[in-house]
Amino acid sequence: MRILFATIGSLGDLHPCLGLGTELKRRGHSVVIASTEAYRSRILERGLIFHSLRPNWNPADSELIRQCEDLKSGPEILFRKLILPHLEDTYADLSSAAKECDLLLAGELVYAAPLVAEKLRLRWGSIILSPCSFLSAYDPSVLVNMPQLIWLRNAGPSINRAFLTIGTRLTRHWWEPVKRLRLKEDLRPDCAPLTRDKFSPNLVLALFSAVFAKRQPDWPAHTVQTGFAFYDGSVMDVDLPELTSFLAAGEPPIVFTLGSTAVSHPGNFYQASAEAALRLGKRAVLIGSGDVRMDSSQILEIPYAPYSVVFPHASVIVHQGGSGTTGQAMRAGRPMLFVPFGWDQPDNAARIERLGAGLSIARNKYSTDTAYKMLKRLLNKASFAERAAALGQALAMQNGIQEACDAVEGLVYV
Repeated sequence: MRILFATIGSLGDLHPCLGLGTELKRRGHSVVIASTEAYRSRILERGLIFHSLRPNWNPADSELIRQCEDLKSGPEILFRKLILPHLEDTYADLSSAAKECDLLLAGELVYAAPLVAEKLRLRWGSIILSPCSFLSAYDPSVLVNMPQLIWLRNAGPSINRAFLTIGTRLTRHWWEPVKRLRLKEDLRPDCAPLTRDKFSPNLVLALFSAVFAKRQPDWPAHTVQTGFAFYDGSVMDVDLPELTSFLAAGEPPIVFTLGSTAVSHPGNFYQASAEAALRLGKRAVLIGSGDVRMDSSQILEIPYAPYSVVFPHASVIVHQGGSGTTGQAMRAGRPMLFVPFGWDQPDNAARIERLGAGLSIARNKYSTDTAYKMLKRLLNKASFAERAAALGQALAMQNGIQEACDAVEGLVYV
C-alpha cells in the first residue's frame, strides 16, 4: 500500500512520522511524508518519499518561535498567522500528494487533511501526540491560554465541558478560512477543526502511554492508544566521543535540553542551568547550548545528542516538556524538572508532577536560584527517583511503533 503522512510543526511532530514510516516501509509499504522543505533531507535519508507541504516555514526562526511560545497569544499566532493563511496552499499540496495514496495519516495541525480526505473519499487517520489535544472534560488539561481552569479539575465533567464550550465559541472566528475553503470545494459546510474535525472517523492514534494519561470516556470511540512512538534518528550512526568520555568520567550528570524549537529562543535557560549545577556540585550536560560563559570541566556543552543515548545516564533531566522529550525521559526512568515554554508542555509537566516523578518551574521564574532549589529537592528526595524508575519499567514493556503500525495496517486491509 502507499501511505501518506502529513505533518506541520517541529521535529517533535516529524519524528513519530519518521518512526512509523520507517517501520511501515520495513513491512513492505510505500511511504510518503508531506512536510516543510526544511525536513526534506531528514525524510529522504530514511529511504522515504518526500512531498513538499506548505507553509514552508523555518523551524529555526527564533522570532517566530518566540511569538508562538507566548503562553497567552501563542496558539492564536500559530493558527491565524502561520497555518490558516496558507490553508489553500496546504490543501493544494496535500491533494496532489494524496491522489495516488491508499491512506492518509495526518498530524492535528494539518487542518486541510479532513477536507482532502472528504474530497478524495480517502481513508485517513489522525495522529495525536499529547493528552491535552483531546480536550477531555473527564481529564482536564492545563490550557496555555487559560491555565486557571485547571483549578476546576475536580469539578466534574459537566462543569469542565461547559468551560470548554465557552472557549470553543470564543475562538470560533479563527476558523473562517476553513469554512470558506469548505464552501469553495463543495464540502460539508459546518466545521469544528479544533474539537471534532481533527479526529478521523476511521482511526485516531494516541501516541502516548496510558501510564502518562489514561483513555477517557469522551475520546473518539475509534481511538487506539499505542504508547509513545519513539524515534531518535540513526542512533547507531552517531559518534559522540566527547559525550561518551564525559559520561564515563564521573557521577551521572544533570542533563539540560530544550528540544528542537525552544532551543532557538532559550533566554537565560542554559546559563542559569550551568550555574545551578555548579552550585550543587554536580556535573551537567547542556544539549543545544554553545554560549555558556564559564570554563569548567564539570560542564559539557554539545549541539546535539540522541536522547535515548544520554538520558539513561542522567541523574535528573531538565527540559521544556514537549511530548516526545517527556516520553524519552519517562522511558529513561529519571526524575524531571520542567520549564514549559508553551503548547502541551504545561499540561505534560502537571501530569508528571501528579505522578510524583518531577517538578515544574514557570519559564519566567527560571533562574540559578530557583533551578538550584528545585534540583536539590529532586536529587535529595528518594521518592522522585523511585517513581521515575517505576515509570521507566512500565514503558519498557510497551512498543508504540509496533502497536501503531498494526492499527494502521488494520485500517489499510479492512
